[in-house]
Amino acid sequence: MKVKVLFFASLREQLGRPQEELELPPAVNTIGALRDHLRARGGEWASVFAPNRPVRAALNQDMVQAAATITAGDEVAFFPPVTGG
Repeated sequence: MKVKVLFFASLREQLGRPQEELELPPAVNTIGALRDHLRARGGEWASVFAPNRPVRAALNQDMVQAAATITAGDEVAFFPPVTGG
């Protein structure tokens, strides 16, 4: 399943990219599972998506919790809990 993942504010700065298209394995079908999948990349990814780090998520521009289900073609955005405008 292919999804578009966007990174905002300090996450974008730490990861060095604003977005990426990902082909996800079948087991990665929730926001929480996607965070785990990204954290498994190690390095900065492990730091940005550490379990104790507050990171908010939006699914197709709606704020969601970790249990929200991802489907093919979705847009997922990750950002820190407070962002400037």
